[in-house]
Amino acid sequence: MKTTELFNDGGHCWLMLGRDADKPEKVIDTNQYVVRFNNEAVILDPGGIELFAPMLDSIVKLMPLEQVKYLFASHQDPDIISSLGLWDQVLENACLYSPWLWEGFIRHFGMERIRFMPIADPGGVLNLNGLELRFIPAHYLHSSGNFHVYDAKAKILFSGDIGAALEPVDSPMFVDDFTAHTAKMRYFHQRWMPSEQAKHDWIQRVRLLDIDMMCPQHGRIFRGEQVTQFLDWFEQLPVGQLNE
Repeated sequence: MKTTELFNDGGHCWLMLGRDADKPEKVIDTNQYVVRFNNEAVILDPGGIELFAPMLDSIVKLMPLEQVKYLFASHQDPDIISSLGLWDQVLENACLYSPWLWEGFIRHFGMERIRFMPIADPGGVLNLNGLELRFIPAHYLHSSGNFHVYDAKAKILFSGDIGAALEPVDSPMFVDDFTAHTAKMRYFHQRWMPSEQAKHDWIQRVRLLDIDMMCPQHGRIFRGEQVTQFLDWFEQLPVGQLNE
């Protein structure tokens, strides 16, 4: 599993863990993110059960495990949070922030010691030892209870499945040619995003944010003007229909 530093401002950093060449062939590739501030850390969408071992190995090489105080699950899918039962065994005094709607489902993955912190529909804030991380509503994109995470200091938006592309593990980390990359995103977004209204609500909300980097849970990361390019492209893309 590769670790890529996305942002570092002294005690404040963003890391992406992914591109795991040793994962099972038919398991889709996922991006896991770690945000650390003043020696506390949160793992955003920590991944499926099959990725727990390489994730744990990577984390302990980066920081003492005791610094991981929080987990965040954008929604209930297994590629996002089915590793929960294993994290529950190794983390002490940790909390999981996730949509209130999915608590009863997420607990099926196993959660005895980790405390569930429900996020209300309008969103909320995680105070990471002095750093404010905002939970941005992204309902029905694609899950009916869904959130993204925005860091105003780093100007980074973790965008979950929005912006996703399913690509091989040896793909580049960052988008280079945006126009060419749209071909890798189109089917995913049209098939998995069910609501035009939800799409436009999200775009309107996100255009108000100052974003240098948009980081999806699958595929490549968008930087600079590519963020606006993505919003423009997504805005005109018809979703919620089956194109055969």
